[in-house]
Amino acid sequence: MSHSTDAPDNAPRPISTGRPPELLPLGNGAHLRRRRLADAAELNASVIANLDHLRPWMFWAAQAPTLAESEQMSVRGEAAWDEGRDFLYLLGLDDEPAKVIGGFGLHGRVGPGAVEIGYWVHHAHTGRGLATAAARALTGAGFALPGIDRVEIHCDETNAASAAVPRKLGYTLDRIESAAVTAPAETGRKMFWVTER
Repeated sequence: MSHSTDAPDNAPRPISTGRPPELLPLGNGAHLRRRRLADAAELNASVIANLDHLRPWMFWAAQAPTLAESEQMSVRGEAAWDEGRDFLYLLGLDDEPAKVIGGFGLHGRVGPGAVEIGYWVHHAHTGRGLATAAARALTGAGFALPGIDRVEIHCDETNAASAAVPRKLGYTLDRIESAAVTAPAETGRKMFWVTER
């Protein structure tokens, strides 16, 4: 799980003039699909089922979201996609298309010419390489956007599972900086993994 909220960036600037694909096949029976309002109930159920798994690293998992909150977040996410500010995806299984087993995003919060990948995976589906496959697909989708030359992944220094993803993909550990502690397991030392075009 990278240190990332599941909420879209509300800054007014677009990431790029382009848009990534709404469906990214990952192989091995999994895919990323654009998050839609119609997915809010499944997303809500998946987040609630994973609160103990997410709470140590994700500040937004401090309490269970209501269905209405998940719906509002989905509406904001759809608007952010349409405006080119954030591109939010759900991790799903090809043979259970409505099921949500994770959340991913290409976020525009790291400045011009760059996107940050954020992610979480359902506790029952970790250790299968799904986060790595999805981050690989999003790295390619990010670089396919006009004007994007850098993709980043951020996580706490002690979040070994999250840090394994950029390491496996050949990202470079650019730096470690002090950061505000926003979730119980965080140390206040954030890793910045970077890959460039």
